[in-house]
Amino acid sequence: MVFKRRDRKSWGRWALELIWPKGGWTRAAQYVKHRLRRLPDSPERISRGIWAGLFTTFTPFYGLHFIVAGAIAMVMRGNILAAMLATFFGNPLTYVPIGVISLHTGYALLGIRPEDRIDGSIGRKFVKAGEDLWHNITAPFTDATADWTALGVFYQEVFFPYLIGGILPGIVVATIGYYLSIPVIRAYKKRRKGLLKEKFEALRERRAAAKAEAEAAKAKAEGERSDR
Repeated sequence: MVFKRRDRKSWGRWALELIWPKGGWTRAAQYVKHRLRRLPDSPERISRGIWAGLFTTFTPFYGLHFIVAGAIAMVMRGNILAAMLATFFGNPLTYVPIGVISLHTGYALLGIRPEDRIDGSIGRKFVKAGEDLWHNITAPFTDATADWTALGVFYQEVFFPYLIGGILPGIVVATIGYYLSIPVIRAYKKRRKGLLKEKFEALRERRAAAKAEAEAAKAKAEGERSDR
């Protein structure tokens, strides 16, 4: 096929680039920033999209951040593509501090004390919840009995506190991003508009000069013919 990749990525390379993209996260951040500034929309709508994307990174809906951010942007009448691009604020380098802040804020708001939690690390609770989910999916096709214990613990001690605790820091970070992005995008678009105008004026001048030169050459040729 004409458009088929010559260097098809392996699953291992694909998974590795999810954690560390080609060129590093600094280059990826620069690309996202560049794309956000060049979106064909008003600075206010783009910034509302950025607000939606940044806020979404503080929610526990991993794997659904694009959908959640797009839905919030629609409600806010923000730019949906900007919202999706802004979700890249959440990445393997930032998810740990985001998760820690959201969980501890949730525990504080819900009054969940350390002694009230069931023993086990958060990572282990993720694993046990995944095992429970797979067990319950396959249970109807085997003699096993469905067991929702680990999923219940995960919801009570991880998902729900994360969901509640992420609201406040999510609003703070998203609002900061909103107010910082508006003047930056506005200045970039104004500068880009000025550059495009300069290029257009230069092109028009070149065309006018070429036209004048052609007319002068034509007049000269006609003069030489009349002299003969």
